[in-house]
Amino acid sequence: MDSRARVEAAIAGRKTDHPPVGAWGHTYKEEWSPEQLAAITVERQRRYGWDFVKFQPRATFFAEAFGNRYEPSGHRLKGPVMLEAAVPDLESWGALKVDRKPLDEQARALGLVVKELGDRVPVLQTVFSPISVAGYLVGKDKRRVVRELRKHPEVVLPALERIGDALMDFARASVEHGAAGLFYAISGYATPDSMPVDVYASLLLPLDQRIVDSFPEAAWFNVLHLCGSHINMEVARSLRVPVVSWSTANQGNPSLEAGRKVTGKAVMGGVAQRTTMLRGTPDQVGREVKSAISATGGLGVLIAPGCSVPPRARDANLKAMAEAAAA
Repeated sequence: MDSRARVEAAIAGRKTDHPPVGAWGHTYKEEWSPEQLAAITVERQRRYGWDFVKFQPRATFFAEAFGNRYEPSGHRLKGPVMLEAAVPDLESWGALKVDRKPLDEQARALGLVVKELGDRVPVLQTVFSPISVAGYLVGKDKRRVVRELRKHPEVVLPALERIGDALMDFARASVEHGAAGLFYAISGYATPDSMPVDVYASLLLPLDQRIVDSFPEAAWFNVLHLCGSHINMEVARSLRVPVVSWSTANQGNPSLEAGRKVTGKAVMGGVAQRTTMLRGTPDQVGREVKSAISATGGLGVLIAPGCSVPPRARDANLKAMAEAAAA
């Protein structure tokens, strides 16, 4: 059973020789060059034997497409430094425009990865939700976008719609470049810690649905990623994706088996990215992998970290995750 067959079987809830496994994390120096990012992505997949690749462009590139300005930190362990936010005040939402160059670069970079790995190792393109992009556009106080959305939806929602239009174009371009699917990430907003469940359902869920429903038919491996604590699994039930990803280690989040029962979808995760992967031992990583497989019966599960693995994570731990899944 090769990697693609393994992923397809896991999505369908069928038995596999072992659950598919993959991981992702930022490589801050290489992220500024499409060619370097593609090269290190391919190298990491081959080093660890991942069954799927979640492409990891720099997290700021969506915001760059809408006017934020950044510069590299110059350090392999530190992310980009923001120079200017595109939406410094409420009125700026109305002037929001898209520059497609950063989006086109990342679609092209993913294509370079697919060209090297072929179609038997599925590659996912990262797509932030509109509210996740907007959180970057307001600068350091990401909660400002929630306050302004709730108080002035007539101003903020049209801007989110424009962001959504650009994201849909980006998703289509990524699939044209060979993406097997889209990794749709809602970064900390689909949780009552950020806004009440009913508010999210009325203001943001319809836009999420429009975007996800627009994903090309060729995108067979689409994943919803819910970032944060106390995540709202009703969002996962409402969006038409076959796989749901979240961190089971975050406070108030369900286990993989509970999430699978609630959503009726395949689940991705099982390894704590900020504790076990970062500070644990290979044996501890292996135990978390085996626990996830045991709890789910090895069906409908893709082994992965709960979110992006910090750059300081030990190489031995990344190897241990893949080895334990295949053992």
